[in-house]
Amino acid sequence: MTRNPRGVRLAAHDVTEPGGTPGPGSALPAPALRAHPRSAFPAPALRAHPRSAFPAPALRAHPRSAAGTSPPGSAQPKVVLHIGEPKTGTTFLQQVMWSNRAELAAQGVVLPGHHGQDHFRASQDLRGIQKLASDPAGSWTGEWEILARQAAQAAQAGKTAVISHELFSAADAPQAERAVASLRPAEVHIVITVRDMASLLPAEWQETVKHRNARAWEDWLGDVIGTESVADDRRQWWFWRVHDTLAIADIWSRYVPPERIHVITMAPRGAGTSLLWERFASLLGVGPGVADISRARPNASLGLAEIEFLRRLNQALPAEVPDWFYMWNVKEAVAHQALAARPADGRLILPADRDAWAKEQAETLIAGLQASRYDVVGDLDELRPRLVTGPGASPAGQSADQMLDAAVAAAAALVVNQYRKEYPAKPRNEGGRGGLAGRVESAVAASPRLKRAVREVSSRSAAVRRLRILVWRVMERSRTRGHD
Repeated sequence: MTRNPRGVRLAAHDVTEPGGTPGPGSALPAPALRAHPRSAFPAPALRAHPRSAFPAPALRAHPRSAAGTSPPGSAQPKVVLHIGEPKTGTTFLQQVMWSNRAELAAQGVVLPGHHGQDHFRASQDLRGIQKLASDPAGSWTGEWEILARQAAQAAQAGKTAVISHELFSAADAPQAERAVASLRPAEVHIVITVRDMASLLPAEWQETVKHRNARAWEDWLGDVIGTESVADDRRQWWFWRVHDTLAIADIWSRYVPPERIHVITMAPRGAGTSLLWERFASLLGVGPGVADISRARPNASLGLAEIEFLRRLNQALPAEVPDWFYMWNVKEAVAHQALAARPADGRLILPADRDAWAKEQAETLIAGLQASRYDVVGDLDELRPRLVTGPGASPAGQSADQMLDAAVAAAAALVVNQYRKEYPAKPRNEGGRGGLAGRVESAVAASPRLKRAVREVSSRSAAVRRLRILVWRVMERSRTRGHD
């Protein structure tokens, strides 16, 4: 059967969307999900936010210290939990932080774990996601406990700890409660990045295709708008599970004061990525210049021919190919390394007959945020759809020649990927950046077997989990000294 991770109804307690840093084990197992029926019902306005009696917040158009936050090094320990949403610049922000880890540590901002993948694995553990036995990556059982304790200990030492992964946005109320409780007595701040619906939908559909979705753009879009958005509990569907901003914020505000829920608006297309980092950095209490944002790899969109080729490839792949194998060999090697490097021809935009619906969603979201006591960082007007100039195009309308070019690039990427697996290159000398901690982490990262063994043992042993936490603390101290 063809799986459709982002266009299906979620079975009870089964939020199983693949995501996160690509690599073995980054995909999730495919659960038995129920495909939803088609419906032509029009989409009504979103439900009003339950906090409608609250006064409107003062919006912060320019980065500065967030209301209710504690700067690094203050007496109040602090943990920043960035929960998404997906396709709102999360990958960019994560790469900025991980590629400038030593620089941020010198300013009192630390990242628990040793790699961004650790935050993905912790999100899977927190949400109770089952992992396929055939997945070569180690178990993620206990990964949230390890990450949370590392964050809490860093906060107790006067640091600002940051945990960031977009799949935390899929958490339900009990999972959110557990997450916050795990981080106390630190002052927990929740950060949600959001964007306008008209640009979000094309980006999200592309992402579903990179996660093995084989449904056409128009078909998928019709269900998200016409069926899913009108459901009494629309968070049963994956798109709304991670993009019903008011519902997500409401869940976390049950366990964190609303003034510590920070909603960052994503600047419109053409504004550049630096503004998003400036807004995020303001919540960490550091200047944006601390980090070199050029080190971050952009999460580039695919061209229309490339995404249509990938969708048709998904249709042809048999179910026996597991999702973890797809993530490593297709999403990373083909989509990210080969197809994303090709010049994008054409731009996918929301059809004109969906504009009124998108504007209605924007006004409902803006009204809900204005009526809340959440800390809005940015400009709520950025959530209103922008006028798109120029004609749009359909992925299904791409010529055979265009898709043939994409197929050749994909085939070449698979050959190169297989060669590099058989004959891996020697690790590059990074010049000692990050000191001893960086060298140790590079050595461990180069040994998948060692990583798997450590994860498997720690999933069964509390003592090994405590040892991993201790090792992380020692390495963080080394990282800070190495940068000074």
